[in-house]
Amino acid sequence: MTLEHATPPAATAPAAPGAAPPSLALGMIGNCTISALVDAKGAIVWSCLPRFDGDPVFNALIHPGPDAGRFAIELEDFSTSEQWYEPNTAVLRTRLTDTQGNCLEVTDFCPRFQARSRFFRPVNIVRRIRPISGAPRIRVLLNVRYDWGQTAPHLTRGSHHVRYVGGALTLRLTTDAPVPYVLSGEPFIVSREHNFILGADETLMEGIADTARYWEQETISYWKHWTMRLHVPLQWQQAVIRAAITLKMSLFEDTGAIVAAMTTSIPESANSGRNWDYRYCWLRDAFFVVRALNSLSEVGTMEDYLRWLANIVLKAGDGHIQPLYGIGLEHELPESFVPSMQGYRGMGPVRVGNQAAEHFQHDVYGNIVLGSAQAFHDQRLLQPAGAAEFARLERIGELAVQVYGTPDAGMWELRTRARIHTSSALMSWAACDRLAKIARALQLPERAEYWRGHAQRMGDEILTRSWNAERGVFAESFGGRELDASILLMAEVGLVDARDERFIRTLDVMEEVLCDGPFMRRYEAADDFGKPETSFNICTFWRIDALARVGRKEQAREIFEAMLAVRNPLGLLSEDTHATTGELWGNFPQTYSMVGVINAAMRLSAPWDSVI
Repeated sequence: MTLEHATPPAATAPAAPGAAPPSLALGMIGNCTISALVDAKGAIVWSCLPRFDGDPVFNALIHPGPDAGRFAIELEDFSTSEQWYEPNTAVLRTRLTDTQGNCLEVTDFCPRFQARSRFFRPVNIVRRIRPISGAPRIRVLLNVRYDWGQTAPHLTRGSHHVRYVGGALTLRLTTDAPVPYVLSGEPFIVSREHNFILGADETLMEGIADTARYWEQETISYWKHWTMRLHVPLQWQQAVIRAAITLKMSLFEDTGAIVAAMTTSIPESANSGRNWDYRYCWLRDAFFVVRALNSLSEVGTMEDYLRWLANIVLKAGDGHIQPLYGIGLEHELPESFVPSMQGYRGMGPVRVGNQAAEHFQHDVYGNIVLGSAQAFHDQRLLQPAGAAEFARLERIGELAVQVYGTPDAGMWELRTRARIHTSSALMSWAACDRLAKIARALQLPERAEYWRGHAQRMGDEILTRSWNAERGVFAESFGGRELDASILLMAEVGLVDARDERFIRTLDVMEEVLCDGPFMRRYEAADDFGKPETSFNICTFWRIDALARVGRKEQAREIFEAMLAVRNPLGLLSEDTHATTGELWGNFPQTYSMVGVINAAMRLSAPWDSVI
């Protein structure tokens, strides 16, 4: 694999003129070990193996063309498709119909269920096809690529399997479809059910069809029971359930890390160069995921994440903590380019790694404390936090005190400018405020007073130094004047009452300056790439929360409905939305955005006792 550490290459034109360009009308399947993205015609166009940040063995999403890695079930004379999730599960179904009315259904999932007192979540993608009507004729096009698209595997075969042998990874396809047709791409009539199990180079213990059927049955049962235990709002239940399942699939259960998104290098807007690799665990994003799932009474993800977080805290000692890490606790995530890949719709560069791991982003300490706080108060947990965990968390609090009021890259990860960002100072305050509350819960009055004192000092200073009297707003930095949507977190984390006139004034000005109809951009000042062109979905959800808090619930509901309307056909969101076209941009699916769906529904829904 050739990775370049220099200037990003120029974007390459798409290789297949006339072909439909890639889009984010994708479904996600996964099992908390691996995931895959499936397009509207049932082709797997993205999957990194053997884990979320691994080699994209299917890469067609960012490398369209004849040599793209993809797993397609192509129906001859294709006419239409429809796609849906099995209700309340991560099992995806795609129905393909040809011009003569012949119809085929494809079922996709990654197995996940309890077996032998543990979760069975292997490195396996299961595809099941069955004829619905007539005599559909298909081609199976399975093109595995290794080394970021640059290496074709060596193939070996058996009576019911094909092995795709690479230098670092070997995958095995086990199937009851005709292996010669799979290898040649020759079309054949589907007269009965066929099954494809792609994954680790291991022999199945049972028959192919029996295994696939059993795995599907148990996976559906797992997700339906998981969903049944959620505390959902009365309204928008399906949107919330889909968001929750998507967030759960973003957990890498081996370690407890939560990835920000499954993809790399989907640009934030067309030809913007804002192409980043989000297949890692940001402590900020993970906190928001944990809090959203906690609000649905799904606290298992928090317990898994806290395992990962404890390792980060212990390894750092009293030293600097990065804003993000690899899902296996990797500290170094050097940023490189893959010049041989075209990029999404030919809009390179394709990046691997993320330079933000080298940043100083001071809100990280507050995000650690906020992400851990519920564990000290929630008596349902299998491993509730206590004195030992508080002692470790106090070390994080001391770091929050140490960095408070000093310049950093900020939560938007500016690469060429450092300021005393209000959002970073806010999270230092939040760390101290929550530590004081934890200390009270643990009946440690001296420690509670210690942290309350720090919080009081910081809070007073933040409200004074971030206030810009000229514009009558809370600004993005101490002594600054520009607006930043992250200021809305002041009310969400509790520094100010949302009905404070200064907060309301700030919200009003933000709506004038940062909003394009219902959608909200991150900030008004130009950054390293100029001014952002698209809205940032989580900022729109912060606006919704702020509007609800100040009493403008009808306006908040209208904006929420607008956000629900721009989700893709399967109910998923990426990072950004184009305010004019409503098109999704940025990495996908973005956990931040799915968090927003849950938070808005929980805040705006009518109560259950209004109908029961």
